[in-house]
Amino acid sequence: MPATPELDRFDIAILDILQTDNTTPQRVIAQAVNLSAPAVQRRIQRLKDSGVIRANVAVLDPAKVGTPLTIVMEVHLENERPDCTARLRERFAAEEAVQQCYNVTGQADYLLVVSVASMADYEALTRRLFEGDDNIKRFRTSVALSSLKTGLRVPLGSTKPAA
Repeated sequence: MPATPELDRFDIAILDILQTDNTTPQRVIAQAVNLSAPAVQRRIQRLKDSGVIRANVAVLDPAKVGTPLTIVMEVHLENERPDCTARLRERFAAEEAVQQCYNVTGQADYLLVVSVASMADYEALTRRLFEGDDNIKRFRTSVALSSLKTGLRVPLGSTKPAA
């Protein structure tokens, strides 16, 4: 993968538009940022190739697709050595119900955000992830009562564009 490019004001403006709606036609983006459509296309391709744009996805409403429960989990380990956590990390990455997984500082070792249809599904998930793993000290569960904000939008306001 090429080095991450320096982002200029055009890149930042394009990224801002794409984060709002990645189906915005390139001609519309071009008009908004005062570039030609081919220039916008080249910039978007460069941003994809360099990994700045990681994916183009549809954001779904979990309740409308049958997974209304959002659960945040703190996972505490006995040992954080990479050789002791490799299989657990693989399970986290492979598990469809795990929407987000963070290796964190503080008391917990991992924070997970999971989406499931029911508490029975959650119990099955915990068995798949943790059963038989002697390195799991404990895990704590918080069930989201409602969602005030969800998203993956990256703030660009403090990004300092290249000249």
